[in-house]
Amino acid sequence: MSASKPLIGISTYLERTRFGLWDVEAAVLYRGYLDCVVQAGANPVMLPPVGTWTAESIGFLDGLVIAGGADIDPAAYGAERDERTGQPSRDRDDAEFALVEAALKLDLPVLGVCRGMQVLNVALGGTLHQHIEGHNEAPGVFGHTEITVAPGTLLHGVLGDRTTVQCHHHQSLDRIADGLRITAQAPDGTVEAVELEGARFVVGVQSHPEQDIEDLRLFDALVDVARRKA
Repeated sequence: MSASKPLIGISTYLERTRFGLWDVEAAVLYRGYLDCVVQAGANPVMLPPVGTWTAESIGFLDGLVIAGGADIDPAAYGAERDERTGQPSRDRDDAEFALVEAALKLDLPVLGVCRGMQVLNVALGGTLHQHIEGHNEAPGVFGHTEITVAPGTLLHGVLGDRTTVQCHHHQSLDRIADGLRITAQAPDGTVEAVELEGARFVVGVQSHPEQDIEDLRLFDALVDVARRKA
């Protein structure tokens, strides 16, 4: 392997955005993801929900982050849309499902953040609860939840028995996809993390680790595995 820094792809989303003189649709991403990847010793690569994402097109990457964001289209897991579920963004859904499939084919290390964990579960055949209470205090406000981590898991090696995480979501995992293992839960039983059995590092967390630049444990773990690209 070369001495260059690992390249970590991060999914982005399309939003109406104002910058400079312009008010246009743009591919955007919360900067915290970029800063966490850089501080963990890698270089970030932003991946927009356009184009064709395959194992061949992402073969230059050393790892992947599926970022948080809006609700997944319930049709993707065979459900009718609940009135509390956000309007679908099928382009983003399709792009991130394709990114997950490609990353798993390449055995890239993957970190799914909030929506990203839900994408991982749905991509592998699982389903979601379309609404739960108590994990979304107010728009733009992150709540704090202490989670319990299962021993003998990848996540336990990174976070230990317990840790406090930042949450902002109203959906959660329901039926867990084949191959995924629940690795952490909140006090109310909400699934807070999963990992793919047999993979080098495929971890989904319901929380938002990119919100705390002082706690890089998950990003450090991702980049550490990425340095040893399969």
